[in-house]
Amino acid sequence: MAETPGTDFDIVVLGGGSGGYATALRAAQLGAKVALIEADKLGGTCLHYGCVPTKALLHAAELADNARDGSHFGVLSEFKGIDMAGVNSYKDGVVSGLYKGLQGLIKSRAITVFEGWGTLVAQDTVEVNGQRITGRNIVLATGSYSRSLPGLEISGRVLTSDQALKLNYVPKSVIVLGGGVIGSEFASVWRSFGADVTIVEALPHLVPNEDESLSKALERAFRKRGIAFNLGDRFSGVTQDDSGVHVTLESGKTFDADLLLVAVGRGARTADLGFEAQGVTIDRGFVITDDKLHTGVGNIWAVGDIVPGLQLAHRGFAQGIFVAEQILGLNPAAIVESGIPRVTYSDPEIASVGLTEAKAKEQFGADSVETLEYNLGGNGKSKILATQGFIKLVRQKDGPVVGVHMIGARVGELIGEGQLIVNWEAYPEDVAALVHAHPTQNEALGEAFLALAGKPLHAHN
Repeated sequence: MAETPGTDFDIVVLGGGSGGYATALRAAQLGAKVALIEADKLGGTCLHYGCVPTKALLHAAELADNARDGSHFGVLSEFKGIDMAGVNSYKDGVVSGLYKGLQGLIKSRAITVFEGWGTLVAQDTVEVNGQRITGRNIVLATGSYSRSLPGLEISGRVLTSDQALKLNYVPKSVIVLGGGVIGSEFASVWRSFGADVTIVEALPHLVPNEDESLSKALERAFRKRGIAFNLGDRFSGVTQDDSGVHVTLESGKTFDADLLLVAVGRGARTADLGFEAQGVTIDRGFVITDDKLHTGVGNIWAVGDIVPGLQLAHRGFAQGIFVAEQILGLNPAAIVESGIPRVTYSDPEIASVGLTEAKAKEQFGADSVETLEYNLGGNGKSKILATQGFIKLVRQKDGPVVGVHMIGARVGELIGEGQLIVNWEAYPEDVAALVHAHPTQNEALGEAFLALAGKPLHAHN
């Protein structure tokens, strides 16, 4: 590297995932001299071990289901099986193309990249490979890792999403520990690939952070697809031998399968990086910041999965842009956490933005909240796609819409309009007046708002 020890930068970013590289790109765009430190690969978890490869698997799973179901549409297709080498080759090709593009982008902005583990050794200095790099501002963006439970060792037939993404065969049967986003997506993939799947979730519902009506609808859909699940019962232990894994729950129930996928969430990667020694407050592994994402120590900021809240790549990305602009004096508007869209890419998909009905009632009072559900059965394009589901709207009585919640095929593609509605505090009448193209699934949003505005045309009063 041409840089010499002690080289000074305006901003030193520790971590090259969604939050870190967004900080670096925006800061460089604004004229700052930027260093980006990454121990693994630019793009971080999302590009290499999370969002992108899992969505590639989910697309392959959708094609498998389409091949199976062709006769429903008069297409004489047949499903002959899954070639995991081919699936992995396709998945890796998607990741590789995006990775090359990101590397080119970083290079074109004259951002200095240091490869290696960086440690915070002073409030303005990061050490990497024995070299000290100083910055007038330090941005911590070290991301997250697949968590396990105390005493639950990841080895052999017990794996996390990291190992699951590298499997070169389709297991005959899998137990998925955790019914959140990651667990539900992998359960969906493996079921489409032909595996027997059982989800074990300690809370009363699958995708427990979503509106309860979506959780119940996903449970109905999964049951119909033959995905088994056991709710409200905690994991107790697992043993493994040549025949598979043997899982026990606190109730005494036992389950046997080829593999156990541990999908109990992601922990913040902050241990042994020198943060606490420099005065940064860490709580349960997370970096505590104010609403401007400042740590309260020197000029140290934090973005992405290490900051408490939604662990989503697009949240980290938005926070990275926000921090770069904050540091460089643009005074950007603070990011509202509830206004960040959330998507679970299972079959069916779930997409939501804003407050759930329960959260809205908590915030505004039970009598001040109104909801409406519009069934996709009344939507032409959803009928063509042979999908079932609904759109649920949550609003303050006589006020704006504060939540949009959807379940059904491809609803993740509709969340863009949902986020505009919630973040711009639209009233039902505002959206009802917009013309939605026919026949699209997007039209279902228009119909839902017509109904909420008191003039339902394709729904019963």
